[in-house]
Amino acid sequence: MIWKPHVTVAALMENDGRFLLVQERVSGKTVYNQPAGHLEPGETLLEAVIRETREETAWEFLPESLVGIYQWRHPEKEQTFLRVNFSGKGLQHDPESELDADIERTLWLTLEEIKSQQERLRSPMVLRSVEDYLAGVRYPLTLLSYLG
Repeated sequence: MIWKPHVTVAALMENDGRFLLVQERVSGKTVYNQPAGHLEPGETLLEAVIRETREETAWEFLPESLVGIYQWRHPEKEQTFLRVNFSGKGLQHDPESELDADIERTLWLTLEEIKSQQERLRSPMVLRSVEDYLAGVRYPLTLLSYLG
């Protein structure tokens, strides 16, 4: 068997101290996550985070910086995830747009509200990336290169 990590992207959008999260159903459980998903064949990381944010929240996301690249091993599934977290802003929202089937709703939570839901976060990468963002961690998007 060939081992390979799951490459994912996630969007950090902040508005007045609140962060956009999705409430989603995964393996029969309700969890909280940032708008996030897998990199698809032929996509750049930027294209993936814009697409995932639109599909999961109906927001048009403008990536402005890279907050971090996080590696996490799921303790039960023995899967490794490599997640690229972007921060940016929402340009416009289409409340009539249909969201991905596993998304129950979107919500805006403060850091304290996110911390109070730690057992329901999809992974520890959610809280860690918000804390890094609030600590001022930002890298330019030029750090990324797509060699096509």
